[in-house]
Amino acid sequence: MCFPNPAETDFGVFIHRRMRRVAEQIPVLVLAPVPVLEYGNPKRILAPLGQIPQRAQEGGLDIRYPRWFYPPLGGWLNGPLLGIQMLPRVWGLTRSIDLIDAHFAHPEGVAAALLATILKRPFVVTLRGNETDHAVYAMRRRIMGWALRRAARVITVSERLRQFAISLGCEPRQVVTIPNGIDGTVFYPRGRDEARREWSIGPRDKVILSAGYLIERKGHHRLVEALRGVIDQGVEAQLLIAGGPGREGDYEAVIRKMVTDLNLGEHVRFLGPVKPDALARLMSLCDVFALATSNEGWPNVVHEAMACGAPVVATDIGAIPEMIQSSEFGYVVPFGDKAALEKALAASLCRDWNHEVISQWALSRSWDNVAAEVVALMQEVVAEKEKELGDR
Repeated sequence: MCFPNPAETDFGVFIHRRMRRVAEQIPVLVLAPVPVLEYGNPKRILAPLGQIPQRAQEGGLDIRYPRWFYPPLGGWLNGPLLGIQMLPRVWGLTRSIDLIDAHFAHPEGVAAALLATILKRPFVVTLRGNETDHAVYAMRRRIMGWALRRAARVITVSERLRQFAISLGCEPRQVVTIPNGIDGTVFYPRGRDEARREWSIGPRDKVILSAGYLIERKGHHRLVEALRGVIDQGVEAQLLIAGGPGREGDYEAVIRKMVTDLNLGEHVRFLGPVKPDALARLMSLCDVFALATSNEGWPNVVHEAMACGAPVVATDIGAIPEMIQSSEFGYVVPFGDKAALEKALAASLCRDWNHEVISQWALSRSWDNVAAEVVALMQEVVAEKEKELGDR
């Protein structure tokens, strides 16, 4: 479900990058359901279905975009509803399916568990971060646990998510951590001076960059608030915010109001959505990349910024401590600690960083590495299923 389409080209790009590499080794059919109604986005409840084809081919990826409907406040029922609506789409393909690969436990993982049971195929689920949010609801937690315990393998992008899966009843041997990778052909250090001229930024200006959907969870508003404190400490800086609204909503009006209320109009620039190549140039020109998020799995944007040589200040969420392993790469601050965030941002702006070391660390894990590990795991699962059938 979380996969790019012509109307949302930056939606689920991390899944797309992994599966594109996997498809270079084994055949892949992508089922990317598109919701008819998007309740989280008040500006666009009706999905732009006219822009999204029913089917597309991209290299080794055979992509289907079936439509589906879920009721407002559907909660735990959305997983079973998704599975039921997708069953007619895959029933005729049963013989060509060896394994079902789902991303996110809710609702996709639950749907995969239902389909795998009906089709008598093994399935794997990758946990990517939002599962801990869903788990605060008793019925969602229960049905996610039901699905994950039935998976042949559960892939997690961080050790924290691995422990979360185990807490839902998964056997430790069943849960494997495979972090995301980086596309080194896009995200690598660019010419800093040239990039700054492109964006009309002076060579000595102090720049903080934040990127991601303009939704509450990403925490752009927390960085605006922290910027006020940084400037009040005597460190002149500006904040660049790259991103647009997402399916979770549109928080831009709230962020802009905070900019006005804090008298930061001359210090904050909203750049709107930017393409990956432009984002790489922004990451190369900034003095620090910041992410004040409240929930993540393995935030690719942090990985990408580091690949471009940028130090990172980010909240202690998900895999961020695994990514920023020491102060050589940036600072990890407790979520919700405004003073710590201000201090880390001010310190990062006034420090000399070894950008080459930061970039080398981030570029050491590619999507090809990820795909090789995922394919090996999938082949292992299929072999186990064949042995099980042969022993009967």
